Amino acid sequence: MTSETTPMTRRVRRRDPYRWSALGFIAPGVLVVAVLLYLPLLWTTFLSFTTYDGLGDPEWTGFANFTAMFDDPDFLGSVFNTLLWVVGTLAVPVGVGLGIALLTWRLKGGAWLRLPFLIPYALSGIGVGVIWSFILGGGGALDQALAVFGISDTPRWLVDAPLNTVVMILATAWQGVGVNALLFTIGLQSIPKEPLEAARLDGANGLRLFRSILWPMLRPLTAVVVGLSIVASLKTFDIVQLMTKGGPGRESETLALTMYKESFVNSDYGLGSAIAVFLTVVTLVASVLYLRQQLSSKHGV
Repeated sequence: MTSETTPMTRRVRRRDPYRWSALGFIAPGVLVVAVLLYLPLLWTTFLSFTTYDGLGDPEWTGFANFTAMFDDPDFLGSVFNTLLWVVGTLAVPVGVGLGIALLTWRLKGGAWLRLPFLIPYALSGIGVGVIWSFILGGGGALDQALAVFGISDTPRWLVDAPLNTVVMILATAWQGVGVNALLFTIGLQSIPKEPLEAARLDGANGLRLFRSILWPMLRPLTAVVVGLSIVASLKTFDIVQLMTKGGPGRESETLALTMYKESFVNSDYGLGSAIAVFLTVVTLVASVLYLRQQLSSKHGV
């Protein structure tokens, strides 16, 4: 029995060498991702079901770490603080950034007006924490400025909860407003002029123009900005560690900081890994649900 060689079969065979060459170029990158990302994730997931202090061999305990985690009021407080960070990061940096973009995108010299808001983005989270610790610390710059106006009974900005979480969210917003304003400005500048001119001829101005034309056309960019903000807020660590260390006590801890303390301060790698797995699942679920909602809105489902 003989097999016929069609022109299509000959073309596929000729492409085979290129396909294997492409796989050869891709393989190192895939290997690096597997070693640096997937293997640590699998190891962390395994540790979450064990008791392990960094010495000896992990001891399998099943779901004990997850049970202890949800029975711990400090962990539940970390969950609440992390939710505050998510809400605050969406409401302040994204909302204010959008407002700045709307107010300056058609102004002559608007780029210069946005520049002061963009400069803090060049700072690291540690740098932002140092600056705002100087401002908000006891007897700091803000207290001294208020004392000039005769206000001496000031709140303990970094001590009283949840006030300390709120002011840290505002400090993070100070850093993130500028880049969000820049992204929204790029989105506004990419909107075609024809729909805007037609809407203005129909009498649409101000809020009506924004609701009917600008906001729908900004939706794809907004999905990116909001998605990045959600992920960043869920893994907030550096600014909290520097400004309050999760205190007083553990009242301003976030999930990322709780994970760090359990793993590297208390040497309870099993519980720390369980918190890491929980945070990973929450981030993944939040991202998937948000993207599904955006795609459903886009296709009118």
